[in-house]
Amino acid sequence: MDELLKIATSWGLHLDQRQLEQFARYSAELRAWNTRVNLTSITDEREIVIRHFLDSLRCALSWGAAPSSLIDVGSGAGFPGLPLKILRPELRVTLVESVGKKAAFLQHIVAALGLHDVTVMTARAEVAGRDPQHREQYDVVTARSVAELATLVEYCLPFCRIGGRVLAPKGRDSDSEVARAHVAIARLGGQLIGVEPVEIPGVEPRTLVVVAKIAPTPAAYPRSVGIPAKRPIR
Repeated sequence: MDELLKIATSWGLHLDQRQLEQFARYSAELRAWNTRVNLTSITDEREIVIRHFLDSLRCALSWGAAPSSLIDVGSGAGFPGLPLKILRPELRVTLVESVGKKAAFLQHIVAALGLHDVTVMTARAEVAGRDPQHREQYDVVTARSVAELATLVEYCLPFCRIGGRVLAPKGRDSDSEVARAHVAIARLGGQLIGVEPVEIPGVEPRTLVVVAKIAPTPAAYPRSVGIPAKRPIR
């Protein structure tokens, strides 16, 4: 956890001893569960710190004004939502995961880490995004390795309140993907803020796509389950 603390501190992010212990427990539980549930291909402890924890925490540098609520779409093993919850315990966090076994891990790790005000939804984003309890209710929406950006914003922008942000960690060469998503971003009430470089020691350069919510998402979106991926808005 020394490397986690060093790099987080260099970014201006404070982690105390309890938070470092939570990250250590998170890593251990992830590796244990991964022997029977396919949660991640990354099993080395240092790689978990760098490629999961630090990659997740980098989102906190780009979420604008201090948020009070966050929803993580397609959360998988909890990235980036749970590291951000550990960083900011006061956040109200919802984790959306459609795969039951992964959702079970999320329930387990939330309890194991003693986290409060975290909801795990076993649901598809297309369905959850139409739920009035969640539609346009969140300051920050995150999604990592879920879909191409044009599809991803249809999953994410319906959850985001006006004035909030969608944060989408992407690979190094995201320019063409961003270009293909311009129409979808505008139609869904978003505005591209920027594509920020992400540099983490030991990891190939990455990017973070930042989209602001500037207008309500039309009621027709998100479309039915499977449609955003099959027919992205162009």
